[in-house]
Amino acid sequence: MKTFKLMAIASVLLVTSYSCSTVPLSGRSRLSFVSESEMQTAAASSYATLLKSPETKVLNNADAARVKRIGQKIATAVTQYMNANGYGSQIAGFNWEFNLIDSKEVNAWCMPGGKVAVYSGILPVTKDDAGLATVMGHEIAHAVAQHSSERASKAAVAEGLGGLLGAAAGNKSATTQQVISQVYGVSAQGFYLLPNSRTQELEADHLGLIFMSMAGYNPSNAVGFWQRMAAASEGSQKPAEFFSTHPADATRIAQIQKDLPEAQKYFNSSTGKPK
Repeated sequence: MKTFKLMAIASVLLVTSYSCSTVPLSGRSRLSFVSESEMQTAAASSYATLLKSPETKVLNNADAARVKRIGQKIATAVTQYMNANGYGSQIAGFNWEFNLIDSKEVNAWCMPGGKVAVYSGILPVTKDDAGLATVMGHEIAHAVAQHSSERASKAAVAEGLGGLLGAAAGNKSATTQQVISQVYGVSAQGFYLLPNSRTQELEADHLGLIFMSMAGYNPSNAVGFWQRMAAASEGSQKPAEFFSTHPADATRIAQIQKDLPEAQKYFNSSTGKPK
């Protein structure tokens, strides 16, 4: 039995080691055995359902036109970069859509395949086109880097290893099994899933800076946007960085400032290459 468990764990590790791909620009190796095409298909269906929902009010005003214009400029820049650097196949299935949704929520997101939604509640924080390009570039970067499929892959690995650990504790007392389960749950979240989510957030900041730069928006404006976001969230109860899927505001802003010199090299680059 012990040999079987070791072989099972080894099999999980073998699968993860051979199921990796590379994130454009950052060069980070990501886990990717969950199908990106399936993620895109599911996202397209969910996006269409959301837009058709009677509870969703899709705006068709000047701000909505700004969202579409800025989004398309970033999408064009992304396509140029990906094609120029041999990553074109990774966005071959993208069918870009950009919509502004009437909501007080300070939020925006991009689903796999380029399905973007901006909530009107974030517009007072973005303030101008550069601020809007910052948040849209960040969200689009999540989709380009295939963060959703990576998170699904990591969750599957964590679930698989959790099952193996549960089997290993099968001959223990009920109390011992409960303690092991609780410890594993905290460990998986704190040392595996959450840190990787924070890594993805900082990576999306990095890629988003470059994408907005290519689209003609000065990346230095990103610092002001994230400072305004931090100010807007003051007073709300945030978890400590260790227990959060997002990096602390100070951590994020400091990293963005470090990334700015690289991003500036792409400012107004129509070739997808640094100038």
